[in-house]
Amino acid sequence: MFSVCGAESYRQGDQGQDVAAIQNQLGALGYDAGAADGDFGSSTANAVRAFQRDKGLEVDGILGEQTYRMLMGRDIPASRSDGSTSAVRRIVQTAMRYQGVPYAFGGTGPGGFDCSGYVRYVYAQAGVYLPRAADEQFEVGQSVSYSRLQPGDLVFFQTYAPGASHVGIYVGSGQFIHASTSNGVMVSSLDSGYWGPRYIGARKVL
Repeated sequence: MFSVCGAESYRQGDQGQDVAAIQNQLGALGYDAGAADGDFGSSTANAVRAFQRDKGLEVDGILGEQTYRMLMGRDIPASRSDGSTSAVRRIVQTAMRYQGVPYAFGGTGPGGFDCSGYVRYVYAQAGVYLPRAADEQFEVGQSVSYSRLQPGDLVFFQTYAPGASHVGIYVGSGQFIHASTSNGVMVSSLDSGYWGPRYIGARKVL
């Protein structure tokens, strides 16, 4: 159950480059947040609690406005307080839940997916309905540059046919999750030897 109330926060279960920056800062200050992998897990939450305890803040393991400002030296990003944040979190967590589900040509899940069927299914769980095919999905929302990718954005590739013929969901830290023909639903790197040269753009649909 996710909610957005006033300013947003970072908490266990969140993922992305912002979380990696938080983990790096905790580590620099001597708090063991584990690897700076962009995955806000229990070790990161424990490090936040230790930081809060030392600073006399409420000890809840959540980076709200006050904890974030004391840790990072700046206000929490405005993007964290818009209404799409809880939907993004839900989409990323839903996407991760289907890792390992096999690829199925024409599959729309949840027992088997093709790439666009997987993306469409995940977004539908958050009440966002996308077209069926990758090239059609490439036409929705607004274009977003590689340098401004955020978790939940759709990333597109040109593989077997001209134009957008493969799609995945960006999850942060240069990684995306997708239904691959070889391994089913998996996380891959955007700049890998295979996917990097085939990347053609991204769309923000939230």
